[in-house]
Amino acid sequence: MQQGTVRRRRLRRLRFALHPAQVVVLGFATVIVIGTLVLMLPVSTSSGAWADPVDALFTATSAVCVTGLTVVDTATFWSPFGQVMILVLIQLGGLGIMIFASLIGLVLARRLSVRSRMNAAAEAKAVGFDDVRGLVRGIVLISFSIEAAVFVLLFLRFLVGYGYDLGSASWHALFHAVSSFNNAGFALYTDNLMGFVDDPFICLPIAAAIILGGLGFPVIMQLRKEFTRPLHWSMNTKLVMWGTVVLLVAGTVYITLIEWDNPDTLGGLDPAGRILAGFFHSVQTRTAGFNSVDVGAMHEETWIGMDVLMFIGGGPAGTAGGIKVTTFAVLFFIMLTELRGEGAVNIFGKRLSRAVHRQAITVVLLAGGAVFTATIALMLITGMSLDRVLFETVSAFGTVGLSTGITGTLPPAAELILTALMFLGRLGPLTLGSAIALRQRHILYELPKERPAIG
Repeated sequence: MQQGTVRRRRLRRLRFALHPAQVVVLGFATVIVIGTLVLMLPVSTSSGAWADPVDALFTATSAVCVTGLTVVDTATFWSPFGQVMILVLIQLGGLGIMIFASLIGLVLARRLSVRSRMNAAAEAKAVGFDDVRGLVRGIVLISFSIEAAVFVLLFLRFLVGYGYDLGSASWHALFHAVSSFNNAGFALYTDNLMGFVDDPFICLPIAAAIILGGLGFPVIMQLRKEFTRPLHWSMNTKLVMWGTVVLLVAGTVYITLIEWDNPDTLGGLDPAGRILAGFFHSVQTRTAGFNSVDVGAMHEETWIGMDVLMFIGGGPAGTAGGIKVTTFAVLFFIMLTELRGEGAVNIFGKRLSRAVHRQAITVVLLAGGAVFTATIALMLITGMSLDRVLFETVSAFGTVGLSTGITGTLPPAAELILTALMFLGRLGPLTLGSAIALRQRHILYELPKERPAIG
C-alpha cells in the first residue's frame, strides 16, 4: 500500500516536471526580468533617474539574447554600474543560462543531477547528456580563453595606439571582447565602432571573436580536438565550416562592391580600408551587430543582401542567432536532391535523417512567419518604409543588432514586438514551440498516404 502511494507520487511529480526546453525558456525569461529590474534602478543610469521600464526591458532582452539593438545610447545613458550589468547579462546570455547554472553546480557540489544534465544538454544541443560535465567545462574554457585573447589584443591597442590610461584600456578591452565573442554588438561608443573603421588592430580581433562565437560550441570543441583531421569531422561541423566560409566571402564581395563608391559609407576610405570595412560588416551579419560605417546610409540593395545573411545567421548551439547555417544548408541539399530526382538526401558521404527535413522546414516557416508578422505590425504602428522595418525585424530575430537608425525612434509597442522577436530568435522557434506545448503526442497509428499537386 505504501509502495503504491510512493509510486503514484513519483508519477505525479514526473507529470508536472518541466520539460528541458521549458526550463531553458524560463531561465532566460527569469534573467531578463531580473536584468530589467536592475537596469530600471537610478544607480544604473548616468542621470540618476529611474529608467523607463520598456527601455530597460528592451536593453535587458537585447543583452541576454546577445542582440545589440539599443533604444538608448549605451555609452551615455547607462552609468558604469549599468554598463557592468549589461556586460554580465551578455556573458550569461552567451554562455547560456542552463550552462551557467550547471557551472555553479559543478563548483559548489562538484556534481550535476540528472535534471540539470538534461537541461544543460538541451540548451547546448547535445546529442546525449552522459558527459555534460565535460561539455560545460569545455564551453566555459573556450569562452573565457577566446575572450581573454581578444582582451589582450584590444588592451594593447587602446593603451599604445590611442593613449588610453590603464583603467580605461582595460575596461574598453574587456567590454568589447566579451561583447564580440558573444555576438552581442554592444559598444561603449556613441557611434559604435565607426571611429575604428580603418583600424585592423581593432576590427580584426573583434571580427575573429565574432566568427569563432558564431561557429557554435560543438564545432569549436571538435576543431580543438581534430582540426588537422577534417575527414573525422561530423556533418554538423562540415556544414558550419563550409557555410561560414561561403557566406563570409559572398557577404564581403556583395557589400564591398555595392558600397564601393558610396561617399557616406566606404567611398571615403582607401581601397584597403574599403575591403576591411566590407569584410567587417559581412562578419557582423553573422549576428554580431557592431558597425564601423553608418548602416543607415547604405544602399537599399545592400540592406536586402544583409537581410538574407542576418536571417541565415551562424552555427547552432553557440552565440549566434538566425535560422542557422546548418538549417540553410540542409534546405539547399534537399532542393538539390529534388532537382536531381534522387531519393535520399546525401551530404558529405552520409544520408541525412528524414526527421531533419521536417525540423529544417519547420524552423524556416516559423521564422519567416514571425518576421513577416512583426514587419507588418511595425509598419502599421510606425508608418515607416518596408526596407527599414524589414531590416529591423530581421536584425532582431537574427539577434544581430544592426540597425538603419530607427530603433531609438520606435514607440513602446514597437519596442515590445522587437523584444519578443529577440527572445524568439535567441531560443529558436523549435525550442520555444516545444516549451509552450504542454505535452508531446504519441500517435499509435498511421493514416493512408496521398499526394497533393505541388508547384
